[in-house]
Amino acid sequence: MKLRSLLCAAVLVFFTSAPAAFAKSITIDDGSHEVTIPDTPQRIVVLEFSFADSLASIAVPAVGVADDNDENRLPPQVRDVLGDYTSVGKRAQPSIEAIAELKPDLIIADVNRHAKMYTQLSAIAPTLLLESRGEDYAGSLASARIVAKAVGKSDEMKARLAKHDETMAMYASKIPDGASAVFAAAREDSLSLHGPQSYDGSVMKALGLEIPDAGPNSQNFVSLEQFLSINPQYFMVGHYRRPSIIDRWHGETLWSLLTAVKHKHVYSVDPNAWARNRGIMAAEKIAADVAAMFDGTFQNVDSE
Repeated sequence: MKLRSLLCAAVLVFFTSAPAAFAKSITIDDGSHEVTIPDTPQRIVVLEFSFADSLASIAVPAVGVADDNDENRLPPQVRDVLGDYTSVGKRAQPSIEAIAELKPDLIIADVNRHAKMYTQLSAIAPTLLLESRGEDYAGSLASARIVAKAVGKSDEMKARLAKHDETMAMYASKIPDGASAVFAAAREDSLSLHGPQSYDGSVMKALGLEIPDAGPNSQNFVSLEQFLSINPQYFMVGHYRRPSIIDRWHGETLWSLLTAVKHKHVYSVDPNAWARNRGIMAAEKIAADVAAMFDGTFQNVDSE
């Protein structure tokens, strides 16, 4: 009887200490396909920064990330959680060979970038096609919930989003009513204005800022004359490279007429955090930056 009790105890310990090995399969509708994941994923590859953000927000590592061959494009707090991952190349065209070598049991891809690669990706591992590129703030949170469900962390994501709501409300309380702001990405010869439907625009709108609309698209290339007609009170710019078109505009008369320039409300922000990344941590970074601008503690970031 004593031996039988010991055997039963051993079996009980085995089953309770290895839940991932005996997890029930789950089927997820990602909006494009019904994807069956046979086990709790342990080796996850993500092909967009927002999915890396979702995993990191619930303390789940990844074995592979499409990081544009530059780990610094991911925020430090995301990299710290993801661990010692392998780059699988550029987000726009990740390496199928590099992904296959990692032997993933789940791939999370962007429906806007990777739909044409779906057959190849799904031959390697169950593949989710979720919104990322062109997604707004609310959409990114919806995708985060799907990612959490796929990795068996729905409860953890629910708790994380509750904390996120509190954090965003705290930052929103620091922003005065009626303030208008816009973010734009600056290159050597162009300024891409992000409207209220863009990711960062929708985050700022959720914080209570008024976001001018430059046209029917979420991102528009504008001239200095067009920008003056929009004339926001606060202007956040992410310089992809320096010198940028903004540096050239500094010497022009029209630049000095901008309300944001007159009141010294032009801020250089991290383009990786504001433009390339999306998700829970990304939104909190944007909100923290905005709050710092209003309380006078923000430090401008200069990009190469």
